[in-house]
Formats: sequence, C-alpha cells, structure tokens
Amino acid sequence: DFYQLIEFFEQAKIDFISITERFDTSTPAGRLLRNIMLTFSQFERELTSERTRDKMLERARKGLCNGGFTPYGYSRQDKKLVVNPKEAEEIKSIFETYIETGSLAETYKALKKQEVKSKFGKNFSKTIIAYLLRNPVYIGKIKHNNQIYNGIHEAIISEEIFALAQKIHKEKQKNFRVYKNFLFGGLIKCEGCGSNMSSSFSNKHSNGKFDRRYYYYRCTSTTKFDWESCSVKQVSAERLENFCLENLERILVDKSYIENLVFRLNHSSDAGYQNGHEPTDSSSKFSTESISDTLKFFLAGLKTTKGIERNLFTKRFLSNIFYSPESIKIRFNLGQSGGEAAAKARSAPPKAGLVERTLSSPNSELRG
Repeated sequence: DFYQLIEFFEQAKIDFISITERFDTSTPAGRLLRNIMLTFSQFERELTSERTRDKMLERARKGLCNGGFTPYGYSRQDKKLVVNPKEAEEIKSIFETYIETGSLAETYKALKKQEVKSKFGKNFSKTIIAYLLRNPVYIGKIKHNNQIYNGIHEAIISEEIFALAQKIHKEKQKNFRVYKNFLFGGLIKCEGCGSNMSSSFSNKHSNGKFDRRYYYYRCTSTTKFDWESCSVKQVSAERLENFCLENLERILVDKSYIENLVFRLNHSSDAGYQNGHEPTDSSSKFSTESISDTLKFFLAGLKTTKGIERNLFTKRFLSNIFYSPESIKIRFNLGQSGGEAAAKARSAPPKAGLVERTLSSPNSELRG
C-alpha cells in the first residue's frame, strides 16, 4: 500500500513527485502532506485489521469456522462445515487407534498401511496426527485465539473419547522430559536427507525398572514419518560431541593443516566476499593467526561456560554440523583478522567466512 511504498522510497533515497497532484517529497510542504497521508493510511490499516479481528471473533462466537484450511473430516458448504462421511470414518479410526496403542508412531503406521491420505493426497505425518488429536473441532467446538466456543457443525468424536485422547497425550508429555543440555542443539543437519537433527532420548529398563537414559541427535524425518524414512536415523549425542571436540583440539595444534586451510580459503571462489556478495579489501583475507585464535578461544570458552550460556557461546562460532555415518562436516564462523574474533566474541558473533572441516566418523564409532 501507499505507506509501504513511501517507506521503500525513503530507504532507497528516492523522492516521490505526483504529476496529477501537488505532492513533492523533496519540499517541506510536500513532506508535511506525505506525513499526514501516511498517518491516515496507517489509521485506516489499523481500523481494517480491527474490523477483521472483530468479525472473526463474532463468527467464532456464533459457532462458525473462520477461513483457512478445511479440517480433515469436513467439507465446506455455504461457508459452513459439514461432515465428510469417508473422512469422518478415518478420524474415528485415528482416535480409536491412538487410544488403543497410546502411540503416535503406531497410529501413523496404521494409517500408512491403510493408505489413508490427507486432503492434499499425501501421507499423514506424526505431527499432523498429533494436531488432529488435539483439535476440538471434532467434538463440535470452534477454537479462536485459544478460546473454545460451541460450534454449529456436527461433532465426529464424542467428548469422552476426545478427553481420553488428551489424557494420554498429557501423560506422555510428562514422561518426555529431556534432562541433558545438548551442546550442538539446533546446529546438526542430516547429510542423508537434508533434515535437521533434533535432541532425543531412549530409556533402558532392567527387570521392568528404569536403568539409564541414552541421548541422541535424531533425524527429524524419522520423527515426523517413520524409522525407515532416513538411512542416517540417529547418532549418540555424547559420542558425537566428544568426537568433534577431540578432533578440533587436534586441528588446533596441527599447524600444517591450518596453513593448508588458510590457503584454500583465500583462494576459493568465496574468498573476499561477505553477506550481500560485496567484495572486501585484502585485509579481510584469512590468516593462520585468525583461525588459530578463533579455535583457541572457542575451545577455551567451552571449558569455562555451562548450561544455556555454553549453548549460546557455541552458536556464536558454529554455523552448522552436517552428519553422516561416513563423515562429519563442521561449518565454522571464523574471524577474518588476527585476534579480532577472540576479542569481540563475547559481544558479537565473529565476522566470518564459512569453512568446512570434514572428520572421519566410522559408523561403529558413533552409532549407539
């Protein structure tokens, strides 16, 4: 709209002159008129937004579903939800299977075996199944801004069955508590399928009693779909973290490796470029000192920080870690001059080019 257009012009240092109206932002009078028009434009935009919110709230209070995707199990007729008989049976089956097994994974397998597809012709993921199980639309309710209203549409599931599904979900949430601080949380990507790898765990029991807990970085595609959806699957968190840090310690004292790395960085096609692809001057070239200082400061910082502070410290220096059973690629943000990164690391992330270090990671050494 006009408000955004003027903002764009100002950022580009462009004056707006109207041919048909006396409007010239290069003059004081023109800028005054512009500010008045912008004020009214912003006022009208806020009024429109307020009217939309009020209208959506009023529809919810009347039991009508607002816009967006039509929930699975229903169709739309005259802007109202009506039961889709075939899909409604699948919804009932989803609730019954989940209550019977208490498992999203088993519910997912059952749907996949029955070849049940979403409205878009795709398999249901476990994330979508969890969303369906928590959606009050199936008991004839409308949810709007975290408030529940009685809907005018027909329910598919009884309130008793819905409540039982919520109880099972809450019980499983209580048991799903991760007590480990994952050093590389949010940084690891799966080389097998390109998905992120998130923190996970499994419990070992002996004679029916809890024995110990194992922590992993698990490919999210196996969580979203099933175990066979990715060949990488998961890796022991403790072994991966120790393996990476031990190898970085070796690199720090390997002068020849760092020298070779500096040569590759300074002669790569990306050398001398920063964000926005703007060339930098020769002072931005990498040096053995800048890389050594950054690595040294990073490894020393890990020994003096704990908890969330340690995680934030790690993310200042690491961009990504790409894991596969055959190799690990650590992508570092490396300081570009002398001790600059070390000096500024506590106040701002290092100005950086990206560098990858590939480490051998035999399957037998890290899996577990």
